[in-house]
Amino acid sequence: MPSNKRITNPLALAVLTHLYECPRHPYELAGVLRERRKEASIKLNYGSLYTVIEGLEREGYIQALETRREGRRPEKTVYRITDTGEAYMFEWMRELLSVPVKEYPQFEAALSLLPVLAPEDVVPLLEARVRFLKKTLETCAEEAEACREMKLPRLFSIESEYYATMVRAECDFTQALVNDIRKDAGGITRLWKQLRKQILATRKPAGSAGRSSSKRKKPT
Repeated sequence: MPSNKRITNPLALAVLTHLYECPRHPYELAGVLRERRKEASIKLNYGSLYTVIEGLEREGYIQALETRREGRRPEKTVYRITDTGEAYMFEWMRELLSVPVKEYPQFEAALSLLPVLAPEDVVPLLEARVRFLKKTLETCAEEAEACREMKLPRLFSIESEYYATMVRAECDFTQALVNDIRKDAGGITRLWKQLRKQILATRKPAGSAGRSSSKRKKPT
């Protein structure tokens, strides 16, 4: 019996939602995901798609419906979503939309560890990030314009709108941080430099522990 283990890979959710539309085989699923540009919002690894499908089938969220063969091509197994999978898909979607979760962006991790670098070294790095983010916003604007020209309903580009909003917020935050470091707003740069001096003062050079231990006298 399937254990109905909770699966949290967003690619699995994409599989469930597309099988909810109609039964499909993995190759067809990959084509639809690519055609709809889901890789812009969901990290897609088409090589792992079969692994995700196997996991969903093992847990009873989807099941094989039939196997097709076209000419001399390999057999293709068509999958359908089960009642259990449908219930889980709705539960998962409702949870994702209603309950904020703590995520761990790499940029946030780097910001939490800033004192390891000197302020004068960080400023050009952040400025480079701002330039990259501005180029990304230009691309987002071009895509949005293309959607308007195609009269694409907002429902089909709302994830791009969200992404652009988040990029714009990060760009504004990063530029403001650069300005504050340059102006030493609230003493941030002075405190930063003091903390870095303390780190450097207590830091032991690499290999020093090994050298000091090697100088110890052997017990007689």
